[in-house]
Amino acid sequence: MTHPLFTKHEATLAKALTAIETRGYWSPFAEMPSPKVYGETANADGEAAFKAHFGKTFELDQPSTDETVGKERSPFGIAVDIRYPKSSPDALIRAAADAQADWRSAGPQAWVGVSLEILSRLNRASFEIAYSVMHTTGQAFMMAFQAGGPHAQDRALEAVVYAWDQLRRIPAEAHWEKPQGKNPPLAMHKRFSVVPRGTGLVLGCCTFPTWNGYPGMFADLATGNTVIVKPHPGAILPLAITVRIAREVLREAGFDPNVVTLLATEPNDGGLVQELAVRPEIKLIDFTGSTQNGTWLERNAHQAQVYTEKAGVNQIVIDSVDDMKAAARNIAFSLALYSGQMCTAPQNIYVPRDGIRTADGQLSFDDVAKALASALEKLTSDAARAVELTGAIQNEGVVERVAEARKLGDVLLDSQSLVHPVFPEARVHTPLMLKLDARTDEANFTKEWFGPISFVIATDSTAQSLELAGSIARTHGALTLSVYSTDDKVIEAAHEAAIEGGVALSINLTGGVFVNQTAAFSDFHGTGANPAANAALSDAAFVANRFRVVQSRVHVAPKAAQAEVGQTA
Repeated sequence: MTHPLFTKHEATLAKALTAIETRGYWSPFAEMPSPKVYGETANADGEAAFKAHFGKTFELDQPSTDETVGKERSPFGIAVDIRYPKSSPDALIRAAADAQADWRSAGPQAWVGVSLEILSRLNRASFEIAYSVMHTTGQAFMMAFQAGGPHAQDRALEAVVYAWDQLRRIPAEAHWEKPQGKNPPLAMHKRFSVVPRGTGLVLGCCTFPTWNGYPGMFADLATGNTVIVKPHPGAILPLAITVRIAREVLREAGFDPNVVTLLATEPNDGGLVQELAVRPEIKLIDFTGSTQNGTWLERNAHQAQVYTEKAGVNQIVIDSVDDMKAAARNIAFSLALYSGQMCTAPQNIYVPRDGIRTADGQLSFDDVAKALASALEKLTSDAARAVELTGAIQNEGVVERVAEARKLGDVLLDSQSLVHPVFPEARVHTPLMLKLDARTDEANFTKEWFGPISFVIATDSTAQSLELAGSIARTHGALTLSVYSTDDKVIEAAHEAAIEGGVALSINLTGGVFVNQTAAFSDFHGTGANPAANAALSDAAFVANRFRVVQSRVHVAPKAAQAEVGQTA
């Protein structure tokens, strides 16, 4: 029997299936905060809903102790003082196990229908989520709305549709006959049951809690698993709102809301995550964060299927350009966007030490470096405009990293502290750009310097630049690679370097598309082919291992014999 929520959202699901097959542009969620789309009062209502959480305990009717936790601090300097119910891992694991049986038996159409209804309601809450993302991560409002709301919802829907695409291929039953020559055929009736793995653990990050958290959460739900959502202690609210909405939908649909629960913790949880991650009840883990923590999960959580996105060294190769100013503007935007606090933000920019060809003649290495630094300086020179691009620094560790990086080479553009015109206590720092040399500084530029830090690196040739890009991606990990060249042979060599490094390639970006942005239903985020990530968001591999198929079979009379009996009767 078709589930009513599946029927309600079936048209959207059909369009999403077409989108992942054609890979063109499509989104059901409006990415601009337009009053015409979301309602005239949606922005004000969302901001009011966000502020209503201040100084209170977030209401969540799930198993919990009488204690509360929470020490979120807004990078913009406002006091939020939100507390969350403290839950023990044991209680949440038991609650998930109790909820699993009915959820499993409901079947794929129910799992997908409920997931789609949750997404529909999350979209309606986009402004509340946007303000919560803004004031926990430091993203400027427009990015917080887009990346925290519609774009995150796109990625969630993408995971759901990939799950459905795999689930719909499995029939509920089948009749099997094998001819036996002159003897009657062998005949069997077979039933196939999709069996979820069990309980998933989604470990949120502090920079993109919804964008990075939704794919795993919804891939788990759409394949029939229960989910414990463990936010980063610095960004709990966006995922708390998400869990609250998910539980409302589950309850209204007749399911135990403990299919989805929230595990909020203090900043220093005393090893709680590591203890929970190796529990035998945890069958799936989705993680975004540091290489150290991601690698630990991969090496130790053997009872679970582990999906990780870790650190990487993203790179740009400049060989030749038609318009250096256009290329520099595009690169500068990518470096400044959210102060480089994106897993896709560029870090290493390789330029031949003998310079590059342009439509206006040869440019020296120093000329190219100066053009890049000038474009970045121009983009961030006016504080009122700059803060809408850079946002604020999520944590003090990034500021300390900038100070450490400043010692590595010659400074092309120094990082400056800016005063935010609306939030004077905001932690705002402009990007730092340094000059390095491939001959002497490889130890420094082969590790990730997360934050607003970039290096313009002199290489012996474009060939060396591409060799470095491919080998560093392969050995140290990368999510993005960009190349600028007017030479077809160089472009082809860049394709080979990208394949060698297992990294997504962008070519000659000078307009409104930037290397650190990816589009759901079209771009694969990550490849799983280098250490930066062991999975792609999203593809069939991201969802298919979250369930198993158990079959039963029984001997029956051949259909031909059944037909004869019917005719005789």
